[in-house]
Amino acid sequence: MNRELLLNFAIGLGLPLVAGVALLLDEPFVVTLATRVAILGLAGVGLNLALGLGGLVSFGHAVFFGIGGYAVGVLASHAQLYTPVMTWPFEISGSSSMPAIWLVAIVASALAGLLIGALSLRTSGVYFIMITLAFGQMAYYFAISWPAYGGEDGLSIYVRNSFPRLNTLVPFDFFVVAYCVLLCAILLFSRVAISPFGLALNATRQNLARVQSVGIETYRLQLTAFVLSAVITGLAGALYADLNRYVSPSMLSWTISGEIMIFVILGGVGRTWAPVLGAAVFVILEQWLGGVSEYWQIFLGVILLAVVLFARGGLYGMIAGEARHHG
Repeated sequence: MNRELLLNFAIGLGLPLVAGVALLLDEPFVVTLATRVAILGLAGVGLNLALGLGGLVSFGHAVFFGIGGYAVGVLASHAQLYTPVMTWPFEISGSSSMPAIWLVAIVASALAGLLIGALSLRTSGVYFIMITLAFGQMAYYFAISWPAYGGEDGLSIYVRNSFPRLNTLVPFDFFVVAYCVLLCAILLFSRVAISPFGLALNATRQNLARVQSVGIETYRLQLTAFVLSAVITGLAGALYADLNRYVSPSMLSWTISGEIMIFVILGGVGRTWAPVLGAAVFVILEQWLGGVSEYWQIFLGVILLAVVLFARGGLYGMIAGEARHHG
């Protein structure tokens, strides 16, 4: 068994182990931190599919994160007020069921990913980065100017949405939900990475012109990856809104896109469990250094700079001591 596989098991089993020990020690805050790592790691897995496999550097993934969050906020608020979301041409009621809300978040994120990807992928390089960033800013300012759902103040979710056979108000139960969704996303990423689709996508990252020369339609390939990436990130946004029981335009901010990218780069681009490791380091630094100084991001920046310069495979590659590959 190689070191990277051992690291996969360590992270995969370590997160629920931390949550389980915290439960036994009656430390619900630590369970919530583990849940936050799982959710942010899920968002990182989404971006990693586009960035790690397809080489698509997107600074607009906060759009999908925010869409997932607002799917929760809008549907839950209407369910709490017993008012329909829409009455024409047919009535759509609110919902407090997580699976139902996730379905809406997935569809909305997929449609947004299809629209943004279809336009952005007509460019490449820095132009692609700037267009995705522009879409992110458009979505952010739209949310600020949306008074029906709180505008700049955001929207509170008074009761956490429900999941069959679990009490999601109990921190550990909600962790189980988030962790299971993360495992599904990890499984999807790993299957895509070794599939013919994933291999072709990885080839476009390495040499786009050569892939086009053998007759593969790279635009459709990259668009499919972008939409899949958007769906996973949107699902993470839905869970994040439920975790905080609050959604606001800040979920659509470009800083969220930057943070998601930090999880991927810090952990190791293209590696299956790396975004979870990156999210864990981010949350630990936030809690540890955040109490020392409000400028704790300076230390994060130093660590990120050191990783980029001296550990090109990210923390994952540095620990595993292997060249980057999808595992």
